[in-house]
Amino acid sequence: MNATANQVLAIALCAASGAGLCLVPSGHAMAPVQQTQTTGTSTASRRIGAVKAINGTVITLTPDSGPDLSVTVQAATRILRIAPGEKDLKSATPIQLQDLQIGDRILVAGKASDDNLSLAASTLVVMKHSDLEARHQQDLQDWQKRGVDGLATAVDPAAGTVTISVRSKNVVVHTSNTTVIRRYAPDSVKFDDAKPGTLQQIHSGDQVRARGDRSSDGSELAAEEVVSGSFPGIAGTVNSVDASSSTLSVHDLLSKKTVVIKITPDSQLRHLPPEMAQMIAMRLKGAAAGAAPGTASGSATNGQTASPASPPGAAAAGNGGGSGRPGGAPDVQRLLSHAQAAAMTDLHKGDAVIILSTEGTAGVGTVITLVSGVEPILQAAPSASSAALLTPWNMSAPSGDAGGP
Repeated sequence: MNATANQVLAIALCAASGAGLCLVPSGHAMAPVQQTQTTGTSTASRRIGAVKAINGTVITLTPDSGPDLSVTVQAATRILRIAPGEKDLKSATPIQLQDLQIGDRILVAGKASDDNLSLAASTLVVMKHSDLEARHQQDLQDWQKRGVDGLATAVDPAAGTVTISVRSKNVVVHTSNTTVIRRYAPDSVKFDDAKPGTLQQIHSGDQVRARGDRSSDGSELAAEEVVSGSFPGIAGTVNSVDASSSTLSVHDLLSKKTVVIKITPDSQLRHLPPEMAQMIAMRLKGAAAGAAPGTASGSATNGQTASPASPPGAAAAGNGGGSGRPGGAPDVQRLLSHAQAAAMTDLHKGDAVIILSTEGTAGVGTVITLVSGVEPILQAAPSASSAALLTPWNMSAPSGDAGGP
């Protein structure tokens, strides 16, 4: 949501300020929106962010990057309300300072102080929090109605296409120069943290989600928006737990390597009771018996990629929801909703775990979901359990945010 809001606010402010040159980013962040124009002794600055507090004529702005900013609204300050999606001021509405509320997103232009911690506003362009929430809900519904997601099986940057496997059927996603392409950040599964990306960044086995108009037979989609990412799945045993750094050292049974991953407050930790683990193990054993050696029905080709936090509609479009695929792995997300929550202190050396993580930076990923109590599962299908379990996961963001744009 922030990407669209930032761009619209920037375009609107350019129009409002009458600037001859306005640099409007095409990607997610306007970071930091801190353009300055010097004329004589005056310095014009632009900042974007959310309203944190309002005290009389002073607004405390939390910018998208950097410290909080004190914005003084003057008698001559223009305050304009613009709707999400609008790209000029034709439909902007003048409002008063008292119409602003905490949580509203604003882009402010004015004269900054020498320390850049305060700003005397000449123009405020406002997107109301309520308008953004309404737009967000519309986007949620549109992703559910017009979205697909699956694992990439082929990418052709020259043709502008990526082929994804959606419930064992291939869908060719067509992009154009107007398609918004994003890539999940290395340490986040939140859609709002996704960065501008390219088709060249997508590789076979990556998770891909797209929204647009589908052909009548569902085999093709003209994409308005594409987001992709690589989300490793780890099946192994805990080597050590470091509470001071909130990290785990895990021996990955598939790669035979030791990996270090960090746990954050957003990470989901679950513990499977023995009867649930046994049930999943039995299903996996049956699925493995009917599949090619070393593979699992519907799994990633390398057994190492799984679903990230879903943009809107991911459950309906790609993962199928429901109770799982016949003959394949059960719907683990539904089962996990009945599993007890766990904490880092519950993990010990030798515990068997299955983990969905971010790609990470410097070799250290972040736990999205960790499930312990999985010894029967690893014994039943040691080479396929990670892929078979992780691929069907329809994960919402751990914070409860739907993860949508």
